[in-house]
Amino acid sequence: MNFPDSAREPFSGLPPGDESALLLTMCVIREFEVEVQKLFAQGLVRATTHLYQGQEAVATGACAALKSGDSMTCTYRGHGAVLAMGVSLSRALGEILGRGGGLCGGKGGSMHLTDVTRGAMGSNAIVGAHLPIANGLAFAARYRRTDAVSLCFFGDGATNIGAFHESMNLAGIWRLPVIFICENNLYGEYSPVHATTPVPRLSDRAASYGMPGVQVDGNDVLAVRDATAHAVQRARSGAGPTMLEALTYRFVGHSRADPAAYRPQGELERWLARDPIARSAERLRLAGMADSAITAIRNEATRRVSAASQEARKWPPPVPEALHTQVYA
Repeated sequence: MNFPDSAREPFSGLPPGDESALLLTMCVIREFEVEVQKLFAQGLVRATTHLYQGQEAVATGACAALKSGDSMTCTYRGHGAVLAMGVSLSRALGEILGRGGGLCGGKGGSMHLTDVTRGAMGSNAIVGAHLPIANGLAFAARYRRTDAVSLCFFGDGATNIGAFHESMNLAGIWRLPVIFICENNLYGEYSPVHATTPVPRLSDRAASYGMPGVQVDGNDVLAVRDATAHAVQRARSGAGPTMLEALTYRFVGHSRADPAAYRPQGELERWLARDPIARSAERLRLAGMADSAITAIRNEATRRVSAASQEARKWPPPVPEALHTQVYA
């Protein structure tokens, strides 16, 4: 099979500069999610989906601070994080479509995107269940005497479950090379964070486990990248874990069935004005990038996702015999 470009493949139309590449990745993630919405509306995606529009700067900035050999785990709203690790767009779409050429052979679907070769160790459908796994990956890196770090994305709702506190506690005790990134989009499913959590600043919880807690603008890709890079450097040096709280917002409902009618009037519009893609594009424009170059980045993102979608839709579903493979007893 011929797999089209990933979200992180270089684009010859880009002028020099880190943020232009980050902008391209964010645009690819945004276009990917729009395409998933379209495919779902056409009846081609059988399971539910949890989309990432609005949060692109978190995954893009954080994953840009990693290097080959590092690992990443994420939530069921994990398309963006997996794409930011550089996986094949067509294989990611193929997995969501349930095709045999998908990342997991079409058997995992939207909530279980994985590509071990890229360090994307799996999105997880159970809230917080991947935090202990992130610790395990960090422990494995230390056991093997490498300088690899483990990056773990989770939502604000996960900070209220046992796995979060147990994982943070163990990481603090063992000084594991893990970076916990809370994507605080203000809602745990349908509940506002202030209705479920007694502390206004979630990163303050890190102090209980002997690690720094840093709050960052999750809609500023450079701010996320720089904060993550500092935490990564700290982890590689043996200084232990860090918790980052990225303040962001999802532009869509919790899942396909959620119209998000619970949001206060005007809240969505205020966050749309802080769109991470628009902010990055404006910063590049003020730095001297021509409008035509920014348009070229957006067009390239659309081209890549369109090509990947056309490719993935040609693939057949898994063969019946695949039902009995990768099953353990």
